[in-house]
Amino acid sequence: MSMKAADIHEGIAWQDMTTGCEIYEPGTSRITKTGEWRSRTPVWNPEKCKQCLMCTPYCPDSSIPVVGGKRTDFDYDHCKGCGICLKVCPFQAISWEDEK
Repeated sequence: MSMKAADIHEGIAWQDMTTGCEIYEPGTSRITKTGEWRSRTPVWNPEKCKQCLMCTPYCPDSSIPVVGGKRTDFDYDHCKGCGICLKVCPFQAISWEDEK
């Protein structure tokens, strides 16, 4: 059973899912909240951040938005909590918080 991306929403019944939860349609990352997978959450401290943007290209999930040449808070809907941003930040502007 093929499902269109527009038909997928948070209230979907398990009976309506594809076998093996395979995704047949492109572009589903916008509606699939992969951030729910993480066990630790990165926390951005704007006071410590010098806007060097080192964290942005290292994020494998593109979860660090840049608006007007400056980074903003994380896209927690897609951040999986890998910790790469924390490791590359030279100003310790990113810390960990256990997921609740």
